[in-house]
Amino acid sequence: MSRTFVVGDIHGCYDELMQLTARIGLKDDDMLISVGDIVDRGGKSKEVYHYFRNRPNSIVLAGNHERKHLNGVLSYAQDIVKLQFGEEYPAFLEWCASIGYFYETADAIIVHAAFEHDRALAEQREDVLCGSTAGDKYLEKKYGTAAEWVNQYKGVKPVIYGHHVTGDVPEVRNNTFGIDTGACHGGYLTAIELPGFIVHQVKATKDHWKEEQASWQIPVLQAKDWENMQFDVIRKQLDKLAYIETPEVKAFLAGIERWSAALIALYPGLIDALAAFVAQLVSTHGADFSKEANHYTFKTYLFKSKGNNLKIEDLEKSLNTPAKVAALARSLGLANIPERK
Repeated sequence: MSRTFVVGDIHGCYDELMQLTARIGLKDDDMLISVGDIVDRGGKSKEVYHYFRNRPNSIVLAGNHERKHLNGVLSYAQDIVKLQFGEEYPAFLEWCASIGYFYETADAIIVHAAFEHDRALAEQREDVLCGSTAGDKYLEKKYGTAAEWVNQYKGVKPVIYGHHVTGDVPEVRNNTFGIDTGACHGGYLTAIELPGFIVHQVKATKDHWKEEQASWQIPVLQAKDWENMQFDVIRKQLDKLAYIETPEVKAFLAGIERWSAALIALYPGLIDALAAFVAQLVSTHGADFSKEANHYTFKTYLFKSKGNNLKIEDLEKSLNTPAKVAALARSLGLANIPERK
């Protein structure tokens, strides 16, 4: 006879997932349902994803972490996973778009994060079900806190959810079962067996997220598109990461700061070079200056320079990324253009 198991937030903890399935003796005809957040934080998100995609009788719900990837809202944990997936990342995003936000069995309603007590299942908001920032804000406005829905729930059918770490054991209250027991933080990975609501757990081998944060700092920083990032965004990134004390990271960030500052320092030289370029065009083409100037991608600067109206502020507004500054500098023949090391 087949069984049904609902597993809490896995967050890339593949080894613990394998230990848990071995402990419960999971068979091919058993149903395995994930409440979502199968990726991020742990070190083996790709392996967990492959497991669920390839295993028969498996359901994965959309958690806020899958939704972050799908919506392109990438913070550090998502940046890491994007690198880990590599060429498979687009396929992963397609899969994220295909999974549902709730699942109902004869014994329980399963969601990732929350359930409005006064709405039917079909009327639930996706951002609430998956625990996105927008959904949490909506619940805070409605209940006072995002977790208060549990106290208000009066439904006959139990709700099983994850998202909120409950400690080492599931939180059972008002016919709801919170089963995120913090596996990625060194806690437990929990599954509930239906219909008996039997709890199964394995202890995580370590604090995976703490380890991942330390080991992926440089690869994530190196993968950022610094060249096409606006200078003010680079400044914000540097300020945001200034707390990091790891020598290798500090050295990398210091290099980015020097490189971007050196490119910004080219503005006066670019204005002089544009003036010289204009003088050469006027000398060579005379009355046909306008016709000739229109051939260049930086023609706006040429016309402003010819009218003595080009200012550093003009360059700051439109020449606002390292790539744009370097491209114009190369076009004008400037030497010693700073390069990112």
